[in-house]
Amino acid sequence: MTNINTQIENDIKSNNIILYMKGNKMAPMCGFSGQVIQVLNECGVDYETRDILLDETLRQGIKDYSNWPTLPQLYVKGEFVGGCDIVMEMYQSGELQKLFETVAK
Repeated sequence: MTNINTQIENDIKSNNIILYMKGNKMAPMCGFSGQVIQVLNECGVDYETRDILLDETLRQGIKDYSNWPTLPQLYVKGEFVGGCDIVMEMYQSGELQKLFETVAK
């Protein structure tokens, strides 16, 4: 296992909700990341972010780790949830809120 995979696994295990994104929660650097941040904020959950723009190794590493080609990527309780489209669909259906009920706010 590479160092970046170890870092990603530690991040995912240490944070109930973590978003790998372009920018950070205070300053999203793309519209898709901004949409997911808005949903997370509206749900009122505590979450962490990792800015993949600061580290090319992380940017490629998270794509390889999840086998998912795009960002942002949301993980909840160690499980990959999906990118912006999936998060938005889950939010609109209420499924995301139900998932967050299993996580301490």
